[in-house]
Amino acid sequence: MLLSDKQILVIGCGNLLRGDDSVGPILIRRLWELGLPEGVFCCDGGTAGMDVAFQMRGKDRVIIVDAAKTGETPGTVFKVPGAELENLPPLTDIHTHNFRWDNALAFGRWLLKDEYPRDVTVYLIEGENFEFGEVLSPTVSDAMEKLAVRLLAELSLEVQGNAAVTA
Repeated sequence: MLLSDKQILVIGCGNLLRGDDSVGPILIRRLWELGLPEGVFCCDGGTAGMDVAFQMRGKDRVIIVDAAKTGETPGTVFKVPGAELENLPPLTDIHTHNFRWDNALAFGRWLLKDEYPRDVTVYLIEGENFEFGEVLSPTVSDAMEKLAVRLLAELSLEVQGNAAVTA
């Protein structure tokens, strides 16, 4: 299979109303503005983890972008294999409001079986301000812009067949 035949999906997760937590959906809008290579699709995963699982169906590669709150320096970007973050919540008292994208990875692997992406990568950008009504902090905005440009460059190479697939 040529890389250009692959379908790659970038999902931005987060809450647009909570400052730096909005970095995922804002990154998706930025990718659309910059222009996506053929075979690369984006979706705003917002805060709906269940939707993330269904969006992944049949894709070869999935990239998820979200904010993090680990105590590291704001704007730090973490790249983590999706398998390391799969987390299925207890199946009692679960509802769509507490079902996040990390839950969606585990659920998607179980539900989608052979249609689950072979490659899932998660980018987390350390946030600074998660208050309601705030905009992205300048540090997180800069990190998001650099990540958007980097992802487009890498994805363009992939779909052109100039980069090796990492499994």
